[in-house]
Amino acid sequence: MSRSPYRKVPSARLSRLAAFGQLAGGVASGVLAEGARRLARGEAPKLSDLLLTPGNAVRVADQLSRLRGAAMKLGQMISLDAGDMLPRELTDILSRLRDNAHFMPPAQLERVLAAEWGMGWRKQFRSFQAQPIAAASIGQVHRAVLPDGRVLAIKVQYPGIAKSIDADVDNVASLLRMTSLMPASLDITPLLAEAKRQLHEEADYAREADMMRRYHALLADDPTFLVPQPHDPLCGRNVLAMDFIEARPIELLASAPQDVRDRAMGALLDLALRELFDFGFMQTDPNFANFRWQPDEQRIVLLDFGAARPVPQATAEAYRGLMRAGLAEERAALRAALLDVGFVSPNQLDRHGAAMDRAIDVLIAHIGRPGLFDFADRSFVERVRAEAEVIAADRASWHIPPVDTLFVQRKVSGTALLAIRMKARLPLREMVADAIGESLPTATSTS
Repeated sequence: MSRSPYRKVPSARLSRLAAFGQLAGGVASGVLAEGARRLARGEAPKLSDLLLTPGNAVRVADQLSRLRGAAMKLGQMISLDAGDMLPRELTDILSRLRDNAHFMPPAQLERVLAAEWGMGWRKQFRSFQAQPIAAASIGQVHRAVLPDGRVLAIKVQYPGIAKSIDADVDNVASLLRMTSLMPASLDITPLLAEAKRQLHEEADYAREADMMRRYHALLADDPTFLVPQPHDPLCGRNVLAMDFIEARPIELLASAPQDVRDRAMGALLDLALRELFDFGFMQTDPNFANFRWQPDEQRIVLLDFGAARPVPQATAEAYRGLMRAGLAEERAALRAALLDVGFVSPNQLDRHGAAMDRAIDVLIAHIGRPGLFDFADRSFVERVRAEAEVIAADRASWHIPPVDTLFVQRKVSGTALLAIRMKARLPLREMVADAIGESLPTATSTS
C-alpha cells in the first residue's frame, strides 16, 4: 500500500522536541543493533562507522522530512554541500530531502490560508489547486488562477516553522554533540547564530518578495534567465504569490544534446561568478529544485530567493585571490589563498601541510589540463578524498570557515554538482580568468 503524501507538520514546541527525542532514540537503537552485528562477526567497530549506516541515514532523512523547517534544511545542506566527501550511501539517502517533503493535510492548509487571507479567501480566485505542485523545507507551492486569468504560484509556509527555528537549530546541534559526530572542542556558536539568522530570513516571505524583485532587475537584460514577479495583493510574511512560469525540472536537461547542456551550465556558472564579483549579491541556495528548464525556449527559470544575501567585499577579494592562484598553478600561493578565504586554519596547515600540498597538486594537475574542463571526469576525486580523510581523522584540527565563505561556497559547490550531473564541458579557466579580470598565464609552475 502506498504511503500518503500528506503528513501534518508538528508546530507545537513539545511535539517537535519529542520528534527529536524519537530521532535520537532511533539512531541510538540503530547504533546498538549494528554494533552487535559487527561484534558477532569478530569486528571492532568505531562509533563513526555505526552512526553513518544506511539504516540510520533512513531514520534521519525520514524524521527531518516530517519536521521540515530548520531540521530538514540541515539535511538538504549536508546532502548538497558535502559533495564527494560524504560516504556514498549517506549522500544517496540524504539527497531525497532535496525534493521529498510531505504535504500539509488539506485541513491544516485551509487553516493557514484562512488566517492569512480571511475565511472567504477562495473568492479571490477562479481556481485554486489544493494538491501542491511542490514541497520543500519551509513551505509548499500551489497553482492558482485569478479571475482575470493570470496564473500564480502560491507558496504557503508551514505553520509554526518560523517560531521553531531557534529551537530546531539548537536541537540539531545537541544531536550532533550527543552522537559525538562533532568534537566538543569545536566552537560552533557563531555558526549556529548565523544559521538561525539565515533561516529567519528565509521564513520571511515579504523579504523574499523584495529579493525576487532585485534579481528580476539584475537579470532583466539577460534572455537566458526568467525570474517570476510577486503579486503584491496576496503576499505576506507567510504567503508568497508570484507568477507561475511553465517549466520542467532542471534534471531533465541531462538528456539534452551536449551543446545545449554546455550552454545552460555555462550560463549558470557565469551567473555564480557575476553574483560573486559583479553583483556583490548572491542567491546562496543551489538546491536543484530552485532551477527550472524551458526546453523549447532554452531558458532557465530561477526560483526561491529567501537565501539571497550580500557578499562582503573582503570575501569576494579572498575568492579572487584563490582563483588567481589557481590559474597561475602556484602551490604556495594557493596554500596562502586557502588560509585567506578561511577554508583551512594555520593549525591545520601546521599539522597536515604535506597532505594539503598533495591534494593541491592533484587539483592543479586536473584543472590545468588543456582544452575544455570535463565536469564528468571524477578521476581525481579518490586521490583528493584520501588526503582529506587524513586531515578529517584528526578531530583536534577541525575548523569551521567564516560564515560568509560557507554561504558563497555552498553556491559554488552546488553549481559544480549540477554541472557534474549534466556532464558539462566548459572553458572553465577562461571563464574564471574573465570573471576576475586576469589574463591566462602562458607558462605554468608548481612551486
